[in-house]
Amino acid sequence: MEKEQNSNIKSDPVEEKKDDEATSNGEISDNNIEDKESVKEKSPEEQILELEDKLARTFAEMENQRRRFEKEKEEAFEYGGFSFAKEALNLIDNLERSKKILENDDVLKNSESLKKTLEHFDIINKDLISVFLKNNINPIISLNKKFDPNLHQAMMEIEDDKKEPGIIVQEIQKGFTIKDRLLRPALVAVSKKPMETGKKNEQNKENLEDK
Repeated sequence: MEKEQNSNIKSDPVEEKKDDEATSNGEISDNNIEDKESVKEKSPEEQILELEDKLARTFAEMENQRRRFEKEKEEAFEYGGFSFAKEALNLIDNLERSKKILENDDVLKNSESLKKTLEHFDIINKDLISVFLKNNINPIISLNKKFDPNLHQAMMEIEDDKKEPGIIVQEIQKGFTIKDRLLRPALVAVSKKPMETGKKNEQNKENLEDK
């Protein structure tokens, strides 16, 4: 009886199928992992080359950063006072304006008090220029030189038959440079060829008609 019962017990085909699938899937999964690991594995030489490349890139980036820092530091040291120097020029301008106002004052003209005041103005102006020179701030020499758009700004043209066109004949406001940079351009008047009498009269006539 027991033998018959044992012989009648059969394995479930569905369970056998699941076991087979699990086994086959497990084998495939293990094989895939091994394949991936074999792909990822690099030879010592390749690993060394990769590390050397990373180190070279890191050092190059560090060198670039160092150079940028050095350049910024140099510019900050050399041109850090650029804005201050530009503002300080207003002191010189105000001194010049005040000097001209006093010189044109009918009451003060030719007086001893005016003479002493102007002398003090000159001393202050020279002291300021001296401080500028010590800090590499130099005035632009303009008079009787050729107009240079990098240094000068033309405010007007003056007819002059003795000079070739484009020569600076008047300095309206002094310009300055700080090291190799323009702090502010010199405002100037430049020479031009005189107009012929006929053309000049014709232009004057046109100007009158326009008015």
